[in-house]
Amino acid sequence: MKNFESMDDVEKKARELLEERGVTMDDIAELVYFLQSKYHPALERSECLENVDRVLSKREVQNTVLTAIELDILAEQGKIQEPLLRILRDDEGLYGVDEVLALSIVNVYGSIGFTNYGYIDKLKPGILEHLNDKSSGKVHTFLDDIVGAIAAAASSRLAHRAANTE
Repeated sequence: MKNFESMDDVEKKARELLEERGVTMDDIAELVYFLQSKYHPALERSECLENVDRVLSKREVQNTVLTAIELDILAEQGKIQEPLLRILRDDEGLYGVDEVLALSIVNVYGSIGFTNYGYIDKLKPGILEHLNDKSSGKVHTFLDDIVGAIAAAASSRLAHRAANTE
């Protein structure tokens, strides 16, 4: 796992915001395990965590995390104009900008990420189920998608690396 002191301010802030919004690296690693354990029976959680860490080390991922969480926070604070505010607070099904933003993360490790992302976004296991619970008063319209995308990208990275060693 990357040393916090060796990170620049953008990476530190992205990781801090995830934690502040209730998402741990272990939560995302659990999603990676969910996606990949069927294909890699000897998979260990530490491998999942390592791949999550590597995905979060990418600047384009960090930028997406910062943007997504900022939009969720602004919606929570009511600092976005209507009707967009209502759309974000309700996480309307026909609003696809959150998924489009997430796809910028999925693209980092190839096309397998698309299927991983679509699958996990539909099922919403683990932390994704919690983030989709609207009763908390929190807005996670973007966060649930970027967390799923980070897991999908980490799963893709893991799958590519495993294919190169088999």
